[in-house]
Amino acid sequence: MNTHPFLHSSVALLAALGVLGAVGPATPARAQVDTSQWKCATCPYPKGSSGAVEAGAVSVSDTSRRFGDYTGLDREGVRGALQAELSHRGDGTWVDLRVGENFDRTLEVRGGVEGVVGLRLDAMEIPRRFGDGARTPFTGAGSDRLVLPAGFAATTTAGMPLATTLQGIGLGYDHRRLDLGASAPAGPFTVTIGARRDVREGTRPIAASFFNTAAQLPAPVDHTTDQFEVAVGYATRDLQARLAWQYSRFDNGSPALVWDNPFDTGAFGATRGRIALAPDNEFQQVSGAAGYQVAPAIRASADFALGRATQNEPLLPTSVTAGLVLPLPAAGIDGRVDTFNGNLRLTAAVPGGVRLVASYSRDERNNRTTVLAWPQVATDLFVSASAPVRSNTPFDEMRDRFRLQADWRRGTLRLAAGLEQDNRTRNYHEAVRTRETSAYARATVAAGEGASLAFKLSYGDRDHDAYGVATWFGTTENTLLRKYELAQRRRTEGSVRGDFAIGDNVALGATVEAGEDEYPATLVGLRGTRRTSLGGDVAWTIDERTRLTAWAQSEAVVSRQAGSQVVAAPDWNARGRDRFDVVGIGVRHALIPDRLDVGADAVISRARSQLRVDTGIGDPAFPVDRMATDTIKVYASYKLSDSVSLNAGLWSERGLARDWRLAGVGPATLPNLLAFGLQPADYRVYVLRASVRYRF
Repeated sequence: MNTHPFLHSSVALLAALGVLGAVGPATPARAQVDTSQWKCATCPYPKGSSGAVEAGAVSVSDTSRRFGDYTGLDREGVRGALQAELSHRGDGTWVDLRVGENFDRTLEVRGGVEGVVGLRLDAMEIPRRFGDGARTPFTGAGSDRLVLPAGFAATTTAGMPLATTLQGIGLGYDHRRLDLGASAPAGPFTVTIGARRDVREGTRPIAASFFNTAAQLPAPVDHTTDQFEVAVGYATRDLQARLAWQYSRFDNGSPALVWDNPFDTGAFGATRGRIALAPDNEFQQVSGAAGYQVAPAIRASADFALGRATQNEPLLPTSVTAGLVLPLPAAGIDGRVDTFNGNLRLTAAVPGGVRLVASYSRDERNNRTTVLAWPQVATDLFVSASAPVRSNTPFDEMRDRFRLQADWRRGTLRLAAGLEQDNRTRNYHEAVRTRETSAYARATVAAGEGASLAFKLSYGDRDHDAYGVATWFGTTENTLLRKYELAQRRRTEGSVRGDFAIGDNVALGATVEAGEDEYPATLVGLRGTRRTSLGGDVAWTIDERTRLTAWAQSEAVVSRQAGSQVVAAPDWNARGRDRFDVVGIGVRHALIPDRLDVGADAVISRARSQLRVDTGIGDPAFPVDRMATDTIKVYASYKLSDSVSLNAGLWSERGLARDWRLAGVGPATLPNLLAFGLQPADYRVYVLRASVRYRF
């Protein structure tokens, strides 16, 4: 809850003036002073109403769904733009309102009665858009049934009548959120309730297969998530506590998708397929937290959360193909997962300027779902020959973390160090127990007037008990394989940060970071990664009218992997190289002081990814993937009066990608894949905005 207590600074000011008058020189007979027109210039919450309204138009030069992802500016044309802010303060009541209809749609309302109740309302809409140029021959996009014209199916995409059936489709969905809340204080207690609804409607791309053929499909998105919370808080000088209950429910209006098979499967006779989508489910949780000031230099705190996730939606039949509908052991899975999260923390300040922090945390995930034997039908074509029946695997995990931290400060020097032990136990994993010990040290020192340096170094070593071979997936894995999240690992990281002030108007900063992961016992799998990062920033106040900022960041990641084509010793190696470079600059200038402000921002980003695979027979390297984005924003604001101003801005963005996995791949490029034909990003969009802003 946002509270705005009235601070009677005007009363204090008048009292101070009265005291000064009492000790000042004697005056003749006191005259009556008229204070009716006096105003408190320092009162932070004046009574009355104030706000601003900005109205205008936005023009988008071109249609691009990639540019419209999250911005909503995916279509060419002109649209209105409106923003409003309102604040009202009365006798103990207050309201703050914000409305945005520009690049996003938002509504924020805060209000209440001081010391009695606080209210909030938030509404927003987030657009998601997936690529440009998607085409499909299916009709019924957005529903749970995708249909093809009669006689469409063929053995390969070359035989399909795509020339007459392909149609453009806009893949994406709108995410709308409504959030309500209220809180009421009662002495040291505060009661809070909240409710939130998230609705997602539209389509998203998925892929489905029939053995060795596949198709990209527009899956329906019809999701509703409702959340509710009730909490009671308690706060005194030494003790703060909170107890809450949360409930969440997810509903999917389309639990399954049925589509016509675009490929002729011959004797199998599979003309349709069905795939399950996210099932309805629920989650409940009780959580609590408390902090107590044991002594002036000692504080203890703890928190916990007990949760339960359940799912028991009716199961789909094993197939939509005649003869493959097999009996199920249950109508629903009766899924249940119990969770626990708990933390204990003790902070103490000891003589000599040392501060100690000790903590312990436990996280548990217990899968209580009943284990049953389920028949397996492979892609609506046949019963799996290698494993006709398979049981669901109830994965559990328990994690214990112990941490000890200390920091010491004296003058311009600050030292810190920490030690952590992370133990994890997992069932149905190749390594049941893993143990990781890590430590870090950090130093910060003022290297002179206006300069400081910070150094950090950390090291971690993870080990495990006996590494086995997974048998619960139906297919035996390579005995030499080590999964990177379970394997022995040594991690080393270090960083240096410098900040420098040059005179009163220039501030510089620079950062160097490096890290390396090594997997010494891994023969097949991820062998190692190396990361380096360089960054710098500058802020320059050129004069009272002009300010310049600039920054740059570069990061490189190199990974090494070994694999085996024959489930034995490694016979091929891969090396990946990824690099990301971003440069930004911004300037703001008062062209006419107190009248006309202008500014510009530019951000240039480059990404490069390369993968080389060595199989020993001289295979050519994969092409290099590249992504470039150039964004420039120019803006100006002209003040016509104290209450009216004119605003204008131009946003230019150019996106260009080179991705060999998408470039040139149309709906029928691959004989066994009916694709959307999405191409790498290639757009240039200009957004022009003009508006009038009125303040009152």
